[in-house]
Amino acid sequence: MSLLFCFSAFLQAQTDGTLTFTFTHSKPSSYSEDFLAVWVEHNNGTFVKAKMRYVEQEPDHLPLFAVRAGGTAGNCFDSKIDVSDATTGATLSSSTTPAAWGTYTVVWDGKDLAGTTVIDGDYKMFVESAWKEGPSNTSDHTANFTFSKSSTASSFAPADGTYIKSVSINWAPASLGLDDNTLDNNNILIYPNPSNGIFNINFKNVTVNKIEAVDFLGRVVYSENVNTTKINSPKIMNLSHNAKGLYILKFYSDKGSWSHKIVIGN
Repeated sequence: MSLLFCFSAFLQAQTDGTLTFTFTHSKPSSYSEDFLAVWVEHNNGTFVKAKMRYVEQEPDHLPLFAVRAGGTAGNCFDSKIDVSDATTGATLSSSTTPAAWGTYTVVWDGKDLAGTTVIDGDYKMFVESAWKEGPSNTSDHTANFTFSKSSTASSFAPADGTYIKSVSINWAPASLGLDDNTLDNNNILIYPNPSNGIFNINFKNVTVNKIEAVDFLGRVVYSENVNTTKINSPKIMNLSHNAKGLYILKFYSDKGSWSHKIVIGN
């Protein structure tokens, strides 16, 4: 009986953490616009959360996303589709932000739309992209990538596909120090976040004597001793030489420490 209980508890483990998914969409031929959606599913096909939807006047151009998210194939704007935790906007082009045919980063907090941490196991990041006009060419390309959500950090880079390339998937459980918040986080402002690796740090009414940046495997990639009492303007921290993904920024003082998630992705 005790073995059965332990096994059931293991199956229902719900590890808090962060998944960082980065990919580059190469430009097909001479097309100028791109309709793009990214979402998370459980490996059994259960839809978890939409993370990206860029489409403007062509609701039939992302049919797989529309159906998986609870709508109908002809309408990715269906009212049943919840995009409250997704980045949304007009159809991507050379003049939009972000622009079409670029590198994109999606961060998932391991939770469903109700804000509940989902059970551990295998999940998939889906990408659907369309760039041809006309009802006969609504769904041009889809790709999905399986990863494991667990209490163990993991990272992998799938092989390049036809259009979706340079993929990196990093899962970082909260045990990396995300909950170490003994300093008031309102006293430190970090921006922009995500960024291209250049971060500005404002210290307000708090004295910090050391800063560290830790990657998803717990490796220290940046360390600096500082004296914030002598810093009168935002401190600039350069992490641009590091790979895209999630990092934990740790601040130390004589009174304790504080951690904050940052993302290199732009």
